[in-house]
Amino acid sequence: MEQKQSLQPTAAFIGASWLALLTGVTAFIIGLSNAGMQLNEKGYYFTVLMFGLFAAVSVQKSVRDQLEGIPVTNLYYGISWFSTLLTIVLLVVGLWNAELTRSEKGFYAMSFVLSIFAAIAVQKNTRDMRQGRKPDNEVVSSKF
Repeated sequence: MEQKQSLQPTAAFIGASWLALLTGVTAFIIGLSNAGMQLNEKGYYFTVLMFGLFAAVSVQKSVRDQLEGIPVTNLYYGISWFSTLLTIVLLVVGLWNAELTRSEKGFYAMSFVLSIFAAIAVQKNTRDMRQGRKPDNEVVSSKF
């Protein structure tokens, strides 16, 4: 008899993931609001963060879909990876050329990485929780 492995994340992991996401995004945004940059620079970094969060979740979803046998086009898979890597490059280029101290640059880089990692974990938890509630004979939708 085959046993199904439970994909349900623990409450501690769910809480830690959400806390990390909120901490990373909040720290990044507070850093931007306190920075002595022009508004267009702040907008650039904020857009890179939001684009990065979306792109990382998109990569997680497409990788997970492929593992579960849900069709994912190569175009979408490639665009997801390209977008994720592009956000990292845009952040690095922006920070490299910014007139910020090294500690400020490090702060933005670390809060960005924390946010991206946490977004992936939150997406994973959301999907695992949804799948755990589905009956065995019901087809699982690829919405998450």
